[in-house]
Amino acid sequence: MRDTSPRMLKVNSTLREVIAEEVERLSDSRLEMVSITGVETSPDLRQAVVYIDVLADDASAALTALHRASHRLQSAIARQVRMKFTPTLEFAVDPGVTGGERIDALLRSTGEETEQET
Repeated sequence: MRDTSPRMLKVNSTLREVIAEEVERLSDSRLEMVSITGVETSPDLRQAVVYIDVLADDASAALTALHRASHRLQSAIARQVRMKFTPTLEFAVDPGVTGGERIDALLRSTGEETEQET
């Protein structure tokens, strides 16, 4: 279960900002259309899941690029954030974004069907 204490919310927000800034500095074309949407850190601060949104069709290429850059991203966290541990990073496509896009597509198709019936 997620820890939503004010401390963890602050940790997650800070990590998201640092990672997003560092991703912008990377010169990998697979990361040009990537947004860091959130970070969920384990309560012991040893692991963090970084959620992304990819505007391009190939999310797997972006995930691969992020995985390859994870050591650089962790180094940036270690330099910029004072924490007991620097978390190991995992990357995943944000399920909230993909779910929202699916709902939006369904609503659009329902709206088109309604217009065709009238």
